[in-house]
Amino acid sequence: MTASADEVLAATRNWLVNAVIGLNLCPFARAVYAGERIRYVVSDAATPEALLEVLAAELQLLATAPEHETETTLLIHPQVLGDFLDYNDFLEIADALVADLGYEGVLQVASFHPQYRFADTEPDDVTNCTNRSPYPTLHLLRESSIERAVAAHPDTERIYRDNIETLRRIGRAGWARLEVGAPRKT
Repeated sequence: MTASADEVLAATRNWLVNAVIGLNLCPFARAVYAGERIRYVVSDAATPEALLEVLAAELQLLATAPEHETETTLLIHPQVLGDFLDYNDFLEIADALVADLGYEGVLQVASFHPQYRFADTEPDDVTNCTNRSPYPTLHLLRESSIERAVAAHPDTERIYRDNIETLRRIGRAGWARLEVGAPRKT
């Protein structure tokens, strides 16, 4: 059985609150979340081509939306690109779309996936969890938001190092206790 859109959204919000914000994996997420400036979109796209169409629409929407209303978008797509290697290949297509739409330097796409794996890590390396979400997710960001965040936190390399340290400290057992995975259907 597949999860409903409500279940996908609930799992994603749970991950955002418990892992991303709770572990401070992204020190900039708390304010955007608290200000309710995150747009959540659960796509029913079943092919990469259909997802690309949804991505184009969401990029256009984010580019034109008032920033005080929508600062960022989480495009969650549970029915397509479940395989991490396929997902990773799609990221090049997503970046090309950003450029084709004229949003290079304005918007960018960050990546989260349940099987996320950094280069040169083992699949079960807990540090991969910094980018592991319950469902494949494209995070659409405004470059202006990133610039403000970097200005407020100039040692962004420290964030990456702190995340690795945090995940190694809590380990797999600590990550499992966060219950950030997708809901299981019986």
